[in-house]
Order: sequence, then C-alpha cells, then structure tokens
Amino acid sequence: MSNIINKAVAHHTIQVGDVKVFYREAGDITAPTLLLLHGFPSSSHMYRNIIPKLAEKYHIVAPDLPGFGWTEAPKRGVFEYTFHNLYKTIEGFVGAISLERFAIMIFDYGAPVGFRLAANNPDMVSAIITQNGNMYEEGLLDAWEPTRKYWENPSQENRDNLRVLLKPESTQYQYHHGVPESHLLLISPDSIAHDQSILDRDCDIQLDLFGDYKSNVALYPEWQRYLRTYKPPVLATWGKNDPFFGPAGAEAFKKDVPDAEVHLFDTGHFALETHGGEISDLIIKFLARNIE
Repeated sequence: MSNIINKAVAHHTIQVGDVKVFYREAGDITAPTLLLLHGFPSSSHMYRNIIPKLAEKYHIVAPDLPGFGWTEAPKRGVFEYTFHNLYKTIEGFVGAISLERFAIMIFDYGAPVGFRLAANNPDMVSAIITQNGNMYEEGLLDAWEPTRKYWENPSQENRDNLRVLLKPESTQYQYHHGVPESHLLLISPDSIAHDQSILDRDCDIQLDLFGDYKSNVALYPEWQRYLRTYKPPVLATWGKNDPFFGPAGAEAFKKDVPDAEVHLFDTGHFALETHGGEISDLIIKFLARNIE
C-alpha cells in the first residue's frame, strides 16, 4: 500500500482469490488501523464523509463486499452469496494488505462479517465500533418478519415476496424512516441512487443473502461467547429509530461487555448521513482511550 500521510482518500483494487476487491484508504499507514465494513444495500461509499476526519489520526481501510460497490460481483453459481463467503473474502483481503492488528467498525451486513472475522481471529481485532450492527435477537424488529418467513419456508413465493425490499421506494425508506424532518435535508440523494444501482445489478444476489441471513442469527450465541471471553472494547452508536435493528440490540452489548459504551441518536438506519460528525468524534475519543 502507498504511504498516505494525510486525510486524502485513495482508491485501490486488489485480487483476493477469485474476487477483485475495491477499497478506500486514507491516513498514515504507521498509525493504528480502523477497518470499516459497510452494510446493505450500500458500500464503502457510506463512510465517505467520516473517512477524512478519522484519517487525521488513524489509518483507515474501507473495502466493498463482493456484490456491492466497486468490488467484483462474481456470477451466482461461480460464487455462492453467503455471509460465510463474504467473511472469507474479507479475511483474505486483510491478509492481502498485510493487516495484523486493527479495530473494526461495522454496520448492518458488516456486523455478521466483522463478528465472524473477530471471533475467528480474536488476536487481530483490538476494538469494535458498531453502528446499527446487530448480534442479539432482541435487536431484530418486526420488519424482519417477511424475511423470517422465507427462512422457515424458502419457497419461490416467499422469495419473490422479498423483491419489494429491492425497489427504489424501499431504498428511500431505509434512508428516511425515523429521521426527524429537520434532518431529512442532510440525506444525500446520491447515496440513495448509489445504493439502488447496486440492487438493480442482480436482484438474486441480494435475495440469496436475505435467505442466508439466518446463518448469522444462528451464530449470535457464538459471537456473544467471543465477547464475554475476550472483552474487546465496544462502542455502539445507534440510530434509535431504525426499523430493522432496534436500540435494544445496542444496549444488549452491555450483557457481554459490561463496559461497552452505548450512544443512541434520534435518527434512522443510516445514522452517518445525519450524525456523522458526532459519531466521528465519539470514535476518535473511544479509540484514543482503547487502542493507543
């Protein structure tokens, strides 16, 4: 990796097995590293506003998961779209860019990828920042019911019923729901258009991942044991009006890491769109206390 000693963001690709992974990088490579893992239906683009600020003190790396953003989307049948395979690609990516010790920030889909990475490589992960990145049953709200129905009966009808979640109206809903009217103007329409372009490329990739999300729920007890055993520092910054992952999922981290810091914001799922500055400040202070 090039030695970037300022907060400018560089854009790279690197081959990881059969997948060409795109990633953003900023900051001094000799500083502590923070790995940013994005969620559905976004990419590392969701971190665009906070990377320069975080890079003033830390080395920032933000990859796109397979099937998202600018990372390759291998064809279904060639690449099986499961969360295990997303994790294995990111684990390979970490090795390919020679990261040995780092903190992780996880959001939405980034949580099951990041918790697999941490639980299987506990000596690598120095701290965990979770922004609406869930790993507790109490964090799963009623909006998951159609997806749960598909888990229980993976019929074509139940699969097709989930296609509504991939429509532009649903993408806008994810960004706008729970956001106070005073903050709606902070949400960039470019973000919504960016995410919708990902969904429009191959809907079946996303439906495969919807179906496999049950594998994450099955691993919740294992990840909770990891937290209890290794007690990594945890910072939870949560949009408390998220329709998918409720604030009980944030508070639950205290069960396994009693010193976990929890901050709830009056916003929705994509809290960085409306409260990126406040969350960045919390991250910088948290990392200064725990990994420097």
